[in-house]
Amino acid sequence: MAGQSISEVYFAVCAQHQIKINPHVLEVLKKTRTTENVTLNLSGNDRLRHIQRLDDDDVLALTKCLSNNMSVTGLDVSYNNITDEGAGHLADLLQEGNSALNRLDLMFNDILTDGAEALAKSLQGNSSLLSLRLSGNKIGNSGAMHLASTLQVNNTLQELQLADCDLATQSVMALTIVLKSNKSLRSVDISRPLLFSHQEWAVHLSEMLAVNSSLVELHLGKMGMTDSGMERLTEGLQLNHSLRYLDLRCNRVTRDGVRHLAEVLKKNPTLEVLDLSSNRIEDEGAVYLSEAVTRPGCILRELSVRSNNIRTEGLLSLANTPLTHIYIWGNHLEEPVCRAFKQLIASGRLLPEQTDVSAYEVDGHVFLAEVFNGLRRHYYSTDTHSDSNTATDTHSDPNTATDTHSDPNTATDTHSDPNTATDTSTTNTASADATVPAHILEQPLVPLQSC
Repeated sequence: MAGQSISEVYFAVCAQHQIKINPHVLEVLKKTRTTENVTLNLSGNDRLRHIQRLDDDDVLALTKCLSNNMSVTGLDVSYNNITDEGAGHLADLLQEGNSALNRLDLMFNDILTDGAEALAKSLQGNSSLLSLRLSGNKIGNSGAMHLASTLQVNNTLQELQLADCDLATQSVMALTIVLKSNKSLRSVDISRPLLFSHQEWAVHLSEMLAVNSSLVELHLGKMGMTDSGMERLTEGLQLNHSLRYLDLRCNRVTRDGVRHLAEVLKKNPTLEVLDLSSNRIEDEGAVYLSEAVTRPGCILRELSVRSNNIRTEGLLSLANTPLTHIYIWGNHLEEPVCRAFKQLIASGRLLPEQTDVSAYEVDGHVFLAEVFNGLRRHYYSTDTHSDSNTATDTHSDPNTATDTHSDPNTATDTHSDPNTATDTSTTNTASADATVPAHILEQPLVPLQSC
């Protein structure tokens, strides 16, 4: 097959294995240029046109095409009909070590425990994959435990997304225990697990944050976190000096929990982005945050407090802070607040694309309308097209009904949005994030502790 284009290889593989040609796959492969660091975008949620979603046979054909292919470094097959069988084909590709694949997106397929186990075993000997996204696959507690065990020996993976995967308390605790010793993971998402316990998982997370020095981004949305859980979490945050993005959206945090968080922010030298949307911090919580942000030791510059029952006092206090990105829709936007934000935007101190409101005037009264901007979905990314040091991904609102902040509750997650560009089938990417140290420390095998 030397000298053949990848589309020609696909034709040959389908003929050899008697697999029916998928028009969507063929179209993407024909557009793929044989350059370095190419990402194949085969996501199945393109609402602009009808496409044939991938099944397990399509994945088999793809893996045969990618075997010994050193050009394709990223594969996005999210929102398709891939089951455990397809996950097994991808695991075989990763285990063979004869591909350059370093980013694999399997979000919102039909992968269960067996598929997760196959992927986990393949990663034990894989040294190329940097990013694995499995959010929306019901791998369950057992599947997550297999991945946690793998992370004891794998020192390459830098991003792991397991939101809405039906994780239970045991696997959440196992993952946090592994993160105490794992030095390679930079971004972890365990949002919306199935937790039926009182906040003991927050104690384990706190202990992990106290000793982990590599984690940059942590998503804890829809965890059922209460003020007591927040208090435990902040105990670890006080000792952490690496985390830059903390996602606490859709929890049960009130002003009392935010008071503990504000005390940490006053002295925290690293946390830059905070998502508290869809909690209930009210005016007092907003004031706590504004006081913390104005302290010299705080570098927080991006904040979402959407839908927190905040009124005029709290919103005005946040308007008088050095925040560069602030998202407030869903609170009580009375006229003093409307005028304050109108002035902020008009003066240029708050850019229109860095907030989710826009001012307009009717009969001498100022009102605010919603604009569909939101916090960036990810801070750290193995794809340098999403630079961790720039305000990328700011046009997807994390709190609207079509939540695109890696929201595990919607079927329209567009983390690799195929709806904003008509030709995103191939993306040239560079190497991993420049902020990551060139070396990755070897870690000894640490047995999982019982929960």
